[in-house]
Amino acid sequence: MNINFVGKRILVTGAGQGIGKEMALRLSSYGGQVIALSRTKENLEKLRAEDPKIQTVCVDLCDWDATKKAVEQVLPIDLLVNNAAVACLNPFFDATPEDFDLTFTVNVKSMLNVSQVVAKNMIERKIAGSIVNLSSQASQAALKDHTVYCASKGAVDMLSKTMALELGPYNIRVNTVNPTVIMTEMGKLGWSKPEKAQTMLSKIPLGRFGEVSEVIDAVVYLLSDRSSMINGVNLPVDGGFLAS
Repeated sequence: MNINFVGKRILVTGAGQGIGKEMALRLSSYGGQVIALSRTKENLEKLRAEDPKIQTVCVDLCDWDATKKAVEQVLPIDLLVNNAAVACLNPFFDATPEDFDLTFTVNVKSMLNVSQVVAKNMIERKIAGSIVNLSSQASQAALKDHTVYCASKGAVDMLSKTMALELGPYNIRVNTVNPTVIMTEMGKLGWSKPEKAQTMLSKIPLGRFGEVSEVIDAVVYLLSDRSSMINGVNLPVDGGFLAS
């Protein structure tokens, strides 16, 4: 499937490391003008060293006003990947207000903020756009010690569906990608212990965790015109976990 993003400006949040970093590099390799957003300047500098074509924006997504201003300054944006997320993993009784506030601010509230700025500009320009929000299998299946994280990803799914409903008439599509465990630094937080990893692997029909490249493949497809009639879906990249 021949896909390229030549002439497209693509914003990727949480692009300093993990899936977001590799996403930025891949989308740039497909000809897109990538704007990589992260709160960590050092990570952005490393990304630029790998691909000087990538434009970087350093801002803390927890700061609503600063984020809004930063995104407004890099408009216009044609394609958006809301990838940034945090994981505060505690059992139900150990979850704290601080865990909840941080998780929902980064995983959900910042997604709303960035998307409002980008979508408003898309509508003003009368262009067809695509927004992909990174969710998780944890939005649809309860995971032990993931109380707040699961709740935040459930919110991501429903935020995305309502976005798809309201932005669809403007020809702006909104979808989510819902991966299983991907062994990035965040993935290692919850699943690096072999005994715990095995409990998850035993529930995945394909018998393995996902690769970063497999998540990116799904995002690329949903960003592209090849998915032009796909709107409001949650696409699992989970080896069959949610089907089992």
